Order: sequence, then C-alpha cells, then structure tokens
Amino acid sequence: MLKYFCCSCGESRTNQSFNKSTSHPWEAYNLKELLHATNNFHDENKLGEGGFGTVYWGRNNKGVEIAVKRLKSMTAKAEMEFAVEVEILGRVRHKNLLALRGFYAGGDERLIVYDYMPNHSLVSHLHGKLASEVKLDWNRRMSVAIGAAEGLLYLHSEVSPHIIHRDIKASNVLLDSDFNAKVADFGFAKLVPDGMTHVTTKVKGTLGYLAPEYAMWGKASNSCDVYSFGILLLELVTGRKPIEKLPGGIKRDIVHWVTPMIENGRWSNIIDPRLGGKYDPMQLRNAVVLAIRCTNGDSESRPTMMEVVEFLRGGMKDVRKKEVVVMKNGLDDHEDYEDDYDIGVSQTPDQQCAKSSYKLSR
Repeated sequence: MLKYFCCSCGESRTNQSFNKSTSHPWEAYNLKELLHATNNFHDENKLGEGGFGTVYWGRNNKGVEIAVKRLKSMTAKAEMEFAVEVEILGRVRHKNLLALRGFYAGGDERLIVYDYMPNHSLVSHLHGKLASEVKLDWNRRMSVAIGAAEGLLYLHSEVSPHIIHRDIKASNVLLDSDFNAKVADFGFAKLVPDGMTHVTTKVKGTLGYLAPEYAMWGKASNSCDVYSFGILLLELVTGRKPIEKLPGGIKRDIVHWVTPMIENGRWSNIIDPRLGGKYDPMQLRNAVVLAIRCTNGDSESRPTMMEVVEFLRGGMKDVRKKEVVVMKNGLDDHEDYEDDYDIGVSQTPDQQCAKSSYKLSR
C-alpha cells in the first residue's frame, strides 16, 4: 500500500472511491491543478507550517476549498511521514478525523490534500491570533473534547490493526465550520498489530504532551494517546499552554500548575479567565479530574479511551443544551503556586484530589 501511494501517482489523475459510504473519495491529483488551486503555493495562501511541511489554502477546479500540505524537502524522514500519513488516512474514515481528499507524489513533490477547516486549529483559538475573540465558549470547548476523544477511540478500537496517533496536541485538532473537532496529522502514527499492547519505537511528538514511559523508554501504546488527551483537556479548560516558562528559566507543566488548586478545592482559579465566569462548575470538576486520571504517571492506571468517551458522553451530554451560568467571585487574579506543591508522578489522581474530597465516579 505504501508503494502504491508513493510511487504510482505519476502525472495522471484517477478518481477512486475509498469507501462507497463516504461523500469524499480520495483522488490522485496532478501537480498542475494543485499549483493552480493554491496560486503556485503563494505566501498569502499559507495556513500554517510544521516540522516537515507547509499547509496552504486552495480551491479546486470544482470550487471546493481545500488544504494542501507540501513537504519542505525530500528527505528520508519526510518521505516516510508522507507515506505513513497517506497510508493511515487511506484506512480511516470518521466524523472526528480530518478527511483525506487526495494526494500527489511525483518528482521532488509530495502533496497531501485535505478538507479545509475554516475555523483553523484549536491552538489558534487558545494561544494564537484568534484567542482574543473567545469564539470557544465553555460548551464548544467541551464539545471539542468529546469529538477529539471519539476520534481517538475510533483509532484505538474500531480499526484493525489499531492506530496510535503519537502526536495529539492542540495544533493537531482542527475545527470545521461548526467547531466540530477533527484530529489531524498522522505522520507519527503507528499501526499496532492485533494482540500487541504496545510497540517500542523512536520517540516522536511534542514536549508537554508526551507520556513519561514513552518519553523515557519509547514505549508507545494507546495509553500514550490517553495521556496526551489529558493534557489537551486541561489546555481546553484552563487556556494555558502545556509548558510555561517561569523566572530563572524554570519550566512548569500544566499538571503541576493545576494540582495544588485541585488539592485546595480552588476550582474557580483553574478556569480560563477569558470565559468571563461563564461555565458549568460541575462539568469543570468532572473535566479536570478526568484529565488528572488521564495523566497518571502509571500508564496502567489511566482510563482507556472507551472509558474517557463514556464519561464525557455521560457527564457532558447536555453540553449543547444546558445554559451556563456566570460564576461570581470566581475569577480572582492568578496567584503563583510554583512553591506550593510537591507532587510526584507516582501519586494517584485520588491522592492528588484528596483535599478537595472530589472523586471521579462512573
């Protein structure tokens, strides 16, 4: 399959249906039409840039908006990422995974064509140019969490062999016109044969999201994605980055930032102040304690994505219907807790939440 994707495209275009039940079959594009669609990859069409490639906005000859990822250089790593991503995207189809529209492989060019996501990435709303607009209210944030979790559950449980994403982060969760979450960027993904629980591999991913057993020993499993999702969930709730720099060059991760406030029951200090106090306090507690369980230092103590989705569906099922209230006196100025805790990764979430007497129940 990899050889087919990478070597058989040529310059001719073939329309092939990947799945008759889907409305977006993948296609083998020719270079000329993708150059025309993106205005010769003009800088004004640039949507974003990653380690291996740049993504451009375009419009195909049918008038449909598309996003085109162009590999920066034809290195062995870049070629492998292209092959893996097209291989994975060719296998999967789910409402919360970014859909493959097509690809091109010829000469020194490797291009992947996706559906265009008009609301860009989650990171742009939390930390980027769209953050000040606060388009992600509480209900939308919880809906994004549910959608991303359901996409991961599909990868872990509903395809064979199952797939470990290995790079779940805010910039890899895209948002469509209705702010539905689409998990994207499968260049680091791993196919895990049936019967195997993990693979040992070279560490890839993004600091701040990596599970400790993966960062230290290269042990990749479904649980690594669960850990990364826990960080993402905290990011959604708090509006903070996974790692922040403190004076003196010290770095603090989001789990260590949130832990003392959980211990002391200071839930209102956890919420993103840009929400203006408009959130559901019980959903906040549920989301934070779930995130802490997902980021347990012991991989075997983390929930599965099935358990995560079940809890989110149950605890957040009325997220689109329920009216959030403005929590008064709940948005104190942020205090600095850098010396107010001593929590090791070996502690369980129940120990971390003991002072608040709040436990996650299913």
